[in-house]
Amino acid sequence: MGNQSSIKRPRRDAKSMDDGRLKPQPNIPKSMQRSLTVLNGALEDIREVYILGDELGRGQFGVTRICKHKLTGEILACKSISKRKLRCKEDVDDVRLEIRVLNYLKGHPNIVKLRGTYEDRRAVHIVMDLCTGGELFERIISKKRHTEREAAAFFRTIVEVLEVCHSRGVMHRDLKPENFLLQNEEEDSPLVIIDFGLSTFFKPGEIFRDFVGSAYYIAPEVVKGKYGPEADVWSAGVILYILLCGVPPFWAETEQGIFDAVLAGSYDLTNEPWPSISSSAKDLISKMLKSNPNERLTFQEVQNHPWVRADGDAPDRPLDNLVLTRMKHFQAVNKLKKLAFKVIAEKMSEEEIIGLKELFKSMDTDNSGTLSLDELKKGFASQGSLVAEEEAAELLNAADIDGNGCVDYMEFVAAMINKNKLEKEEQLVSAFQYFDTDNSGFITTSELKDALEKHNMFDAESITSIIAEVDTDKDGRIDYDEFVAMMRQNTLQE
Repeated sequence: MGNQSSIKRPRRDAKSMDDGRLKPQPNIPKSMQRSLTVLNGALEDIREVYILGDELGRGQFGVTRICKHKLTGEILACKSISKRKLRCKEDVDDVRLEIRVLNYLKGHPNIVKLRGTYEDRRAVHIVMDLCTGGELFERIISKKRHTEREAAAFFRTIVEVLEVCHSRGVMHRDLKPENFLLQNEEEDSPLVIIDFGLSTFFKPGEIFRDFVGSAYYIAPEVVKGKYGPEADVWSAGVILYILLCGVPPFWAETEQGIFDAVLAGSYDLTNEPWPSISSSAKDLISKMLKSNPNERLTFQEVQNHPWVRADGDAPDRPLDNLVLTRMKHFQAVNKLKKLAFKVIAEKMSEEEIIGLKELFKSMDTDNSGTLSLDELKKGFASQGSLVAEEEAAELLNAADIDGNGCVDYMEFVAAMINKNKLEKEEQLVSAFQYFDTDNSGFITTSELKDALEKHNMFDAESITSIIAEVDTDKDGRIDYDEFVAMMRQNTLQE
């Protein structure tokens, strides 16, 4: 859930290519990417107006940083989208569309406010209000007490703003908890929806086929490749489910497994903590998570549901502590595992990786020392391996440890390590010892912090959650057996 990567992939089936919406897009040559003009205006150096500060987050195309206006001192957020990552006309159109949507929805108190756009040779910069109150789920976790009535109040705001979007012909298409932030740290801070990077305009009856969203929250019709604005209702229903029990309704160890669970459409409303949750809440969930989008409630109908209404029947009793515990753990991203693969790759002998080295060199057609998505796809094709664009994109996302949009040599080797390699005990021992710097036989919180900081992957919440996820005997540290179990679980899919 937490920091789950958003997906935007073209469909491979013939139907999606013939419907007039999604066509194969010609790649923009690397030599033209920096000379590309996205905003159709004069280039302007954002650093003449703002001081760019610490990184707040990182997505498929952009990095979001704190920024400070040089004259007024106002603190805002700046999303910088590298032109190098805009590989085709569709990518450029997506950036323009995001700005159009933000301008169109400007003025609503619960939608992030666009403050300005800039473009230089390297990037497009979108300046927005900075939300300092943190993510919605972080606020809930920090309060230590969570009631259905409070959940209903948060959800009421979510539904109200999404109904506004739909009534104005905008579909968000990437609804997930991390896209709902508190404007400030005050108790009564407004809830703000952010990240319209995958949003689009729609007309009644219009059918969409492009595969977008984040795995846990994707509606079944999106997986099938034929959907409309009802998909947003499904995603909101998943958020409500997590608000009430702490985990998603459709879960698996792999992305494909999640999609299979979504298509199956079966979810639990009987085990803990559901027996203590009101029947009204469960009624609403069941009407939002209808597999048939035509049977699903609209956002207007959700607003009128007794559980959602301000004068409604959501009870004020605290939810089980299990909900907050689950929510906290589910927020975590297991950064430890990704870093451990890189450590193993760096320690492999030349003999072990000579074949991968030659494969990397043959793929790196521009001799840049990194592989782009296009080079990965063409490289595998030249080896006789038919890798779909979406599969190559998955490899790029999984391998791109430093998040720069390309795969360097060691990242490539790390991604290509197959499960059989992990049967070699010495490699696992070596990787464990990389983290266990004092040779105590345990990876402690401070050792994990040091390792993640060294690779610019550190944040305090991740440390706590990684320990909670991997430390099965709950002694506050990770021993070797726990480390091995983590590394060998669904290696190829992660």
